[in-house]
Amino acid sequence: QVRLVESGGGLVQAGGSLRLSCAASGRIVSIHAMYWYRQAPLKALELVASITSGGAVNYAESVNGRFTISRDTAKNTLSLQMNRLKPEDTAVYYCNANAVSLNANDEYEASSDYWGQGTQVTVSS
Repeated sequence: QVRLVESGGGLVQAGGSLRLSCAASGRIVSIHAMYWYRQAPLKALELVASITSGGAVNYAESVNGRFTISRDTAKNTLSLQMNRLKPEDTAVYYCNANAVSLNANDEYEASSDYWGQGTQVTVSS
């Protein structure tokens, strides 16, 4: 089992910056791709950014050039630097990881998707 915990959300004025972090813990064997998603009120879940184990990144068009995703593979952490924030960036942001872990019998578990609890980002105009 893998646990993901996000932090760093908050209230910021438009044009400001925030940095989100996600820490993965548990009996982790390896983490493959990691993602940031967000969900605004009454809207569908949206993929914001992704990063592979090799460091290849991809961004939603709406955040490209403003957000930067990064990860520390050794520490099993994921970050999202958000600059030039806009009111439309307001949402709950979720960390997601595709990971392999060990079960209670020290056996490899099949690769699974894990989610954090989310952190609120509010951008005021």
